[in-house]
Amino acid sequence: MEMSVLALAFGKSLLLALAAVLPILNPPAVAPVFVNLTRELEPDVRRAMATRVGANVVLVLAVAMLIGTYVLDFFGVSIPIVRVAGGLIVAFTAWGMLYAQQVASSEYSAMARSLVDDERVRIQAFYPLAFPLTCGPGSISAAITVGAALHNPKWTITAANFAGGLTATVITGLLVLLTFRYAGRILRPLGEVGLVVFLRLSAFILLCVGVQIFWDGASELLRELHAR
Repeated sequence: MEMSVLALAFGKSLLLALAAVLPILNPPAVAPVFVNLTRELEPDVRRAMATRVGANVVLVLAVAMLIGTYVLDFFGVSIPIVRVAGGLIVAFTAWGMLYAQQVASSEYSAMARSLVDDERVRIQAFYPLAFPLTCGPGSISAAITVGAALHNPKWTITAANFAGGLTATVITGLLVLLTFRYAGRILRPLGEVGLVVFLRLSAFILLCVGVQIFWDGASELLRELHAR
């Protein structure tokens, strides 16, 4: 009987975490951004980048789910503040992509070599690719919310809940890895001109997402201010 209860708790928390985080994270929507930022890298470097991004997404979501509420309470930081700051970062990154000028292929090659020589692949796989472009403030706040909901008076149920939630983060990371690794093949039929147009459109949409995240956080702060 106890095992069935634990299995039910595991399954419910797994589905809860996937339903709360995955639609916000939305790996296919970020795939064009990944292609744009890694298009001149060697295929093996791009695959390594996709793997690192997937692993970093799992790490960020797991940490947010496990200790997010405690960290925010300790520093006195509210989720609306996280949304405001993250929205600004996303919007700034999207703005740069939207108005980025096309550079010569030789310059792209030099940039790619510099990226590998300076071991910046590991850095960029976390910022900005994993955070905030893939796993942004919305995903993190959702993971924190899920983590707060997984606590139970019985420690065995709590353990089963968090096991399901962490399994959901691993599944999410695998989906990110696979989507980014094969993003080039998916977008290749668009052609060079179609890809440029699609990337600009994706950058504009990402800019709108950043502004929306910022506004969601700012609106909550304004409501709290008026309530006082």
